[in-house]
Amino acid sequence: MGFTRRTFLQAATAVGLMGVMAGGEATLAHAAPAAGGPGDVVGKVTVGYQGWFACKGDGAPIDGWWHWARNWGETPSPSNHAIVAWPDVREYPATYRTAFGNLGNGQPASLFSSYDQSTVDTHFRWMKQYGIDAAALQRFNPTGGEGPTRDAMASKVRAAAEAEGVKFYIMYDVSDWTSMQTGIKADWTAKMRAHTASAAYARQNGKPVVCIWGFGFDDAQRPFTPEACLDVLNWFKAQDCYVIGGVPTWWRTGDRDSRPGFSGVYHAFDMLSPWLVGRIGNAGDADNFYNAATVPDLAECTAHGIDYQPCVLPGGVTERQRAHGDFMWRQFYNMGRAGVPSVYISMFDEYNEGNQIAKTAESRDWVPTGSGFLALDEDGTACSSDYYLRLTGDGGRMLKGQLPVTAIRPTPPLVGGNGNQPPTAPGNPRATAVTDTTVTLAWTASTDDSGVTGYRVRRITGDTVTPVGTAPGNTTTYTVSGLAPSTSYTFDVQALDSAGSVSAASARVTATTAAGGGTPTGDLALRRPVSESSHTQTYGASNAVDGDPGTYWESANHAFPQWLQVDLGATTGVRRIILALPPSTSWGARTQTVAVQGSTDGASFSVLRSSTDCSFDPLTGNTATLTLPASTTTRHLRLAFTANTGWPAGQLAQLQVYGT
Repeated sequence: MGFTRRTFLQAATAVGLMGVMAGGEATLAHAAPAAGGPGDVVGKVTVGYQGWFACKGDGAPIDGWWHWARNWGETPSPSNHAIVAWPDVREYPATYRTAFGNLGNGQPASLFSSYDQSTVDTHFRWMKQYGIDAAALQRFNPTGGEGPTRDAMASKVRAAAEAEGVKFYIMYDVSDWTSMQTGIKADWTAKMRAHTASAAYARQNGKPVVCIWGFGFDDAQRPFTPEACLDVLNWFKAQDCYVIGGVPTWWRTGDRDSRPGFSGVYHAFDMLSPWLVGRIGNAGDADNFYNAATVPDLAECTAHGIDYQPCVLPGGVTERQRAHGDFMWRQFYNMGRAGVPSVYISMFDEYNEGNQIAKTAESRDWVPTGSGFLALDEDGTACSSDYYLRLTGDGGRMLKGQLPVTAIRPTPPLVGGNGNQPPTAPGNPRATAVTDTTVTLAWTASTDDSGVTGYRVRRITGDTVTPVGTAPGNTTTYTVSGLAPSTSYTFDVQALDSAGSVSAASARVTATTAAGGGTPTGDLALRRPVSESSHTQTYGASNAVDGDPGTYWESANHAFPQWLQVDLGATTGVRRIILALPPSTSWGARTQTVAVQGSTDGASFSVLRSSTDCSFDPLTGNTATLTLPASTTTRHLRLAFTANTGWPAGQLAQLQVYGT
């Protein structure tokens, strides 16, 4: 899948555009009525969301540096990378060290993994914070080696969207999908349609939204006939879906990047979203397109009862198109004066092509030395890493009538322009108490102009950084639980503020847990054989005993009771069971009702502990401990789940069993 949509050649020549302008500038005095009423996409700001970055060691089925590197099996480096812009990773709870040199400020060059739920949570928190209404999750051919990882990403996006109150929908990209006509229907029926049950799934005119990108493009990677495309489009409509078409730039005229004979396909969509990346590169181009495409496209859609969702681009960093926001704002202004009600931002996290709005290195201090990557200040104007998120927020408010339509960009390039500064780093981190399974940390409070709201505690294992929990802003201590006896652990702490900023990390502190209380083998369940009543997606039972706090088992939804079982290998005394959920605060507090059963033969089980309400809270480690009578012995230990206040399924990231 080396092809990306950006690689299309610019379809419109300057001569063609200026020919339209010769007739005078087309304008609309007021907003044109939308074919559909206000909903989750009409009158809203949607971003394209790739979610396609993985790192070696993050647990993703693809098991490699997915989309970060040309060779996914090798660590990203100056000679092995697939990106043209460097992300600002200061706010990501978990990161992965690369083979690039340190950043200009001396910090290690690390990247995020989209497979980490905490990454997707961070992205959707930004969407909520900056006024983005919906995310279109890009879904390419899911039948190849990338399929299991893409399937998991859909679930992670759903969880983050539900937690943050942001809408999402599936956007199929049919590029290079030779079996598309049958495959897309099978994928929707067997996998993606289930996500429409989520309250966060976007609906328009009462129908779940699905987008199909690529019908009608005049190139070899989308050779589909109009008949095949209409078959797919009408099939989705028969499933009672609201269908968006990601169509060629010149869909209306049927030439240049558009195949002839597709007019009937284009006019059958509920909404049209013409492609624009690679077509314009400066404010002058944007004005030309206002006359050549935006105004007549909107009129055509309105005349045929079709909703219209044109693209807005931040501009390529490498091509130096951004002009500290002037390029993007000119597009917003043109949409505003044309009366366009809905826009699609391309893209949220497209670091491969440099047209991302997600937080990006703001200066040479934040890119790897010797990498050649440009930062957001490439034209000499200092910009904060969240600048294009803030610009998107202002553009959305203007299109919604909350700001006047203006050609003057209202968004200051620097964060200081709106008064926010990140907190200072926590000071003097130290371990104040240690047991066989816990380490209590303390630190000196941070300061911040808008107030510290919390402290994120992270565990460092080699080059991997993993969050273990968050302490409230009014405390400077945190106890990390669920640890293994006689093991060395390293931690650091970051401060969070009410504006969403994150401090630099504190110094690191290392502590070694005490020896286990009479249990020299430590956790009896670690990497032992497990079985289950069921699981969903890729969240199998083995995730609960792999020693990784970020992976988890999840049973089938809406199907209690469910169970998870571990074979300890021999009948042995069991005294204490520690249950844990992933430490990310996105999980939220919840209570699961769990009973403990035991068996010596794996067939006949008895009750070792009756149903107990186990409370999990990420502010205190997201763990619960069950104690059994001192005389308890068993080989096969089973947890029976009958309720969960946070999700309609049994969930467990770590099952730890300790002896008498």
